[in-house]
Amino acid sequence: VQLQASGGGLVQAGGSLRLSCVASGSILSMYDMAWYRQAPGKQRELVASISNRFSTHYADAVKGRFTISRDNAKKTVDLQMNSLKPEDTAVYFCNAILSRYDSIGSRNYWGQGTLVTVSS
Repeated sequence: VQLQASGGGLVQAGGSLRLSCVASGSILSMYDMAWYRQAPGKQRELVASISNRFSTHYADAVKGRFTISRDNAKKTVDLQMNSLKPEDTAVYFCNAILSRYDSIGSRNYWGQGTLVTVSS
């Protein structure tokens, strides 16, 4: 199972970016999915999460600006980021709790990270 993130880049403050993450492999079920970020010199933090029932949660710093969504048929989780600020600059990681056809139980998977840079 792999998570492949894409969509990062350089954008000016006030601009928008859309991150996408696709899961591949022998996936049986997808549970909670999320986006985290890690800024230079800081710990990784939760940005937004979405449950398999589409219940969402956002960090206070991004509420009203970011929107997380998922498409179970396509096995994707996206993060629409609007009104970006320089403090949003970070490496963004997708995360998913998945179960596999060839193993018992579920486990946590991480994507490789995609860099978002917001210039002032």
